[in-house]
Amino acid sequence: MIDHQYLEQFIDHAFREDIGDGDHTSFSCIPPLQQGRARLLVKEEGVLAGVEIAERIFHRLDPALTVKVFLRDGVEVKPGDIAFTVEGNVISILQCERLALNLMQHMSGIATQTRRYVKELAGTSTQLLDTRKTTPGMRLLDKEAVRIGGGRNHRIGLFDMILIKDNHIDFAGGIEKAIDRVCEYLHAHGKKLKIEIEARSIDDIERILRHNKINRIMLDNFNTETTAQAVKIIGGRYETESSGNITLANIREYALCGVDFISVGALTHHVKSLDMSLKAF
Repeated sequence: MIDHQYLEQFIDHAFREDIGDGDHTSFSCIPPLQQGRARLLVKEEGVLAGVEIAERIFHRLDPALTVKVFLRDGVEVKPGDIAFTVEGNVISILQCERLALNLMQHMSGIATQTRRYVKELAGTSTQLLDTRKTTPGMRLLDKEAVRIGGGRNHRIGLFDMILIKDNHIDFAGGIEKAIDRVCEYLHAHGKKLKIEIEARSIDDIERILRHNKINRIMLDNFNTETTAQAVKIIGGRYETESSGNITLANIREYALCGVDFISVGALTHHVKSLDMSLKAF
């Protein structure tokens, strides 16, 4: 689950953005002490995500609200399913409505997309990874949705893993210099981070293998034939990850090449939100 402090700060910022100096529509239409209830109605097939976040949203604004959950994160849902009900002060429910829906629709879209990719990998040993191609300010929520959908999280940011990409290599003056500088930096700063490096060709792989000192090789924009060749050359000495131009239509072909991981940016940056609504009853 996402760090409690981060989530509280995120929710507080979202409320400030949405409510500002007050929900004047609700204040003018609804008596301040009116009680009521609403239910979260699913309107499209997919994978539910964000229920725990929605609970936090309601209770953060008004601890007196009662949320009764029927369907938990990760469940496959269909139109007509009711994820939860919320009961209490009507103005509080209305102030939470859009924030809870926005996050649940977005996260459920990511979880649904992730589950589709995961199902294509069934029966293989390849694991699905997300990327840093996330909504700014919402990375932990996006990555939580990937996890709920059955994928695994790659690095969270620039701080928790070394990933030497093409621009790093080119600016550093080559593969060998880039690896050496990373190792020197980690030693000098007393950091123990996994090192992954991007390879753009079979020649790059051979240079990386001669130089050693890394943990994982990313096969960037390789076709399936070259991927299979690369996996054979690497021979299990390092973890392998395929990335670039991988879709639902071809992900299984890449997995059958024997790579350990496949990272897909589209899990988080090319997603359709799942349709749902919060309705009074």
